[in-house]
Amino acid sequence: MIKVITYGTYDMLHYGHIRLLERAKALGDYLIVGVTSDDYDKTRGKINLQQSLMERVEAVKAIGIADEIIVEEYEGQKIDDIRRYQVDIFTVGSDWEGKFDYLNEYCKVVYLPRTEGVSSSEIRAEKRKLKIGTIGGKGLCSKFKREMQFVNGVEYQECGNDFKNVDAVYIATHPERHYADVKRALELGKHVICESPIALKVGECRELLNLAHEKGLILTDAIKTAYSTAYSRLLVVAKSGRIGDIISVDSVCTSLSDNVYDENVDLSRKQNSICAWGPTAMLPIFQLLGTEYRSSNIITQIIDSNINFDGYTKIDFVYDKAVASARVAKAAKAEGELVITGTKGYIYVPAPWWKTDYFEIRFENPADNKRYFYQLDGEGIRYEIVAFAKSVESGRDNFYINNSISSEISKTIEKYNSNDYIEI
Repeated sequence: MIKVITYGTYDMLHYGHIRLLERAKALGDYLIVGVTSDDYDKTRGKINLQQSLMERVEAVKAIGIADEIIVEEYEGQKIDDIRRYQVDIFTVGSDWEGKFDYLNEYCKVVYLPRTEGVSSSEIRAEKRKLKIGTIGGKGLCSKFKREMQFVNGVEYQECGNDFKNVDAVYIATHPERHYADVKRALELGKHVICESPIALKVGECRELLNLAHEKGLILTDAIKTAYSTAYSRLLVVAKSGRIGDIISVDSVCTSLSDNVYDENVDLSRKQNSICAWGPTAMLPIFQLLGTEYRSSNIITQIIDSNINFDGYTKIDFVYDKAVASARVAKAAKAEGELVITGTKGYIYVPAPWWKTDYFEIRFENPADNKRYFYQLDGEGIRYEIVAFAKSVESGRDNFYINNSISSEISKTIEKYNSNDYIEI
């Protein structure tokens, strides 16, 4: 029996895919089809897939050509699969010609001509693009605009004050303006992705979330960390029980880039520490331990009391069976790490953890430690844009940061703004 193996993403399965699989099957007696996983596709630059891994696997299975379907998850797996399944022929489309010649050492390599005039990329490109405008700080907006070019199905559009020419708006104005800017965009029928916090008061945040729901619009926080593959995987690992019960989460985010002690810097135009870093620092706490804590306590160092500008703030949360701490600063420097403590071990994410591409599980016996590495492009912003565009297309709220977490972030910042803190 001659075994044939081929690989592909098979996003939005079309006639070209089917013809290629038919020709692959004709090369032998038994066809194995490898469908690339979402994570592996990200490492290859394919970040805007329209279908999940399971949807793509089911689509390949439904056409009935493959005798066996496997999932491709890592670089070098092709050699492992060829050996494991005793493959005789490896085949792939001719647009990859020469790329896999190294596999000739293990089996015969055949490049098949592709069906002209049809591809998943072309199909995605033909769909109407989501037009996104930006308002706010030049630095953040420039990054967002730059990352949009890596995502199919979206395009940047100047939005003006009336947002008339866009479908959605990225908002990166000063936090004091978020509520008014988000509300105006929603009332004009625009989807919104807003730098966190969405509003400085929990009541206003919930009002905006309800307004978006009533109008059938998407409103979500733009916390790019939530969309990185490594970060999402560490949440899964932490919740899986690998480190036992979680009893502590310690999150640190600091930066000195704004030079807040420089007398020439106008602090009223800058975000204070709790607004700039608080949402990111609180994100893993709320995602791992939830928002139903028993109590919270804020300790802060104020640089300018006239505008309540904090140089350093520590927020402690007490849960029924766990504790958590978020430390944020724009006038102090500390190791920006994330540590999740469990009863069996702990997860360590080195600085800057908010740009997560690597983390470790550590145990009492170092021989049991495990390291995880994942690709991170564009600081996670392009993944954030992909998720936002998919939410708009599907009409379903984004599941990366749920509404209760958005509200709790606003609630904590409102507590700070009400001077409910201990000053040092």
